[in-house]
Amino acid sequence: MPDSTGTPSAPSSPPSPSTSPSAPSPSTSPPTPPVPLAELLADRALGLRRIAGPPDDGSQVVQWVHTSEMADPYPYLLGGELLLTAGVQLTDAAADAYAARVVEAGAAALGFGVTPVYDTVPPALVDACDRHGLPLLEVPPRTQFTAVARAVWRLMAEARHRELRRVTRAQQGLAAAAARQDPVPAVLHQLASGLGGRAVLFAPDGAELHSTGRVAAPGARTALARLARVVGPAAAPTPSSATDTTPGAHLAAYALGGGQGLVLGVAAERREPGDHTVAGVAVVLLSLLTAPHQGAAEAGRSAALVRLLLGATPAEAAPLLGPGPWRVVQGRGGATPFAAGALAAALGSALADTDGATVRVVTDREVTAQPGWTLGVSDPVPPEELAAADTRALRALGRAEATRTPLVRHDPAGPAAGLTALIPREEAAAHARALLAPVLAAPGAPALIETLRAWLSLHGSWDRTAVALTVHRNTVRHRVTRCAALLERDLDDPDVRMELWFALREPPAPGLTPPA
Repeated sequence: MPDSTGTPSAPSSPPSPSTSPSAPSPSTSPPTPPVPLAELLADRALGLRRIAGPPDDGSQVVQWVHTSEMADPYPYLLGGELLLTAGVQLTDAAADAYAARVVEAGAAALGFGVTPVYDTVPPALVDACDRHGLPLLEVPPRTQFTAVARAVWRLMAEARHRELRRVTRAQQGLAAAAARQDPVPAVLHQLASGLGGRAVLFAPDGAELHSTGRVAAPGARTALARLARVVGPAAAPTPSSATDTTPGAHLAAYALGGGQGLVLGVAAERREPGDHTVAGVAVVLLSLLTAPHQGAAEAGRSAALVRLLLGATPAEAAPLLGPGPWRVVQGRGGATPFAAGALAAALGSALADTDGATVRVVTDREVTAQPGWTLGVSDPVPPEELAAADTRALRALGRAEATRTPLVRHDPAGPAAGLTALIPREEAAAHARALLAPVLAAPGAPALIETLRAWLSLHGSWDRTAVALTVHRNTVRHRVTRCAALLERDLDDPDVRMELWFALREPPAPGLTPPA
């Protein structure tokens, strides 16, 4: 209703344009979160009553309040207002046109103050608002329009405070995720949880590198991949971000920095005012985490790799790697495309490689067990012996998996070093070659020797040997039986097993090295 002075209340919203009769821009966004219309109606102190318009599905919100007694307020509305009027210039004949113009201007709702002009809301206005889908609120005589405006600003301030707290918590969660061992998947998971949707990291070619979370809306995944191509490196000109909507999902895509061509995609059922800020923090963190970083040591090691590719011998490239000693680590357990980098970072190295299942890292630091990983570690060696160390690390990894141990190190000395030291190495090697000659001469000798070595090291366990070699237990049984037949020995005899184990600890033929 009008204020106690008897005149319409002053505009409670930011100043409206005073000259241009052009249509208001529906894309204008308020600086504060909108207020759900239902919250305003729930304020008993105001006593507002909804008497016309479509049912509220939760999407009806008020972005600001404006009071006007103009016969046509259209030129002075920005969109999203709760328009308050006492109907000073309203007539039954003009009610339909009035409601149509308010809807065309994009107003969120119409509040009609009863008294002093009208004792009740005109029925013609009620019918017009129903026809045009405009929510109509009855403002009782005891409620001044300024009180409605103050209530809206108070609710906006409370919403802003809640949003700031939510954004702050999300930023803290993202920062903590970035400090985890596998930071890229952790940040994506935290982002998906914070937005209540799905987060995807896309490769430059549009493939999903990693995704987490879930959006129930059908077609959202395909639509998000399509949106990611809009900000991808193939787009020209390339925007930094893009948004879209599909039935039941709000989509956003952001290009990451760092020159890698990666894109972050986000899909959620709802879009909150602070979501863009939260996603922006994630974009910065992911850009830093996925960008290549090289210090002086890493640059020297990269140079060593380049020289090897250009034909240098390992001995010529070794000085660029540093004196070492170096350890080769073979690991399994990472399930993301960033697993190799995460494990290498945890082990203090930038030298990592992966075939998708196993990660290999070369490091000059002491290796410790890593959560979620099963590791096999070679003995420390100079650069020229890294190839042999790689084989020993793989064997150690097989033993770690077979014994369900997080980390197994190759021990070049071993518990039998004291006994083997009593026999000259040349004599021991000659005896080993003679003993294993039938197996070494047979087809598939490397697989037979490796299976026999693993089987003996695991105390004759078929299952553990199968795990260590990643073959079927029947394959292990067949190979060991084949070795027994070729050697004409009873492998159940502990003396035979001991003799074979000592022989297998020596390099009886080229390409065969002592076991882990």
